[in-house]
Amino acid sequence: MKAIVSEKGQVTIPKPCRDRLGLRPGTELDFEVQNGRLIAVKRQGQDVFRKWRGHGKLPGNLGVDDYLAKVRG
Repeated sequence: MKAIVSEKGQVTIPKPCRDRLGLRPGTELDFEVQNGRLIAVKRQGQDVFRKWRGHGKLPGNLGVDDYLAKVRG
């Protein structure tokens, strides 16, 4: 696939590449040059599970230890 650098130094990443890599508006990329090649690596912002911590609910309002004892028998 081919892309052209604009006068402002911008490049449009082809849609098939964006879809395959999960690049969406606001995704941060780190750039580096290695052996004459431009390498872009998608930056992982925070811990991907952080926003979900504390949102899980156990059946019957049991505590973790009680729930595990119940399901393990």
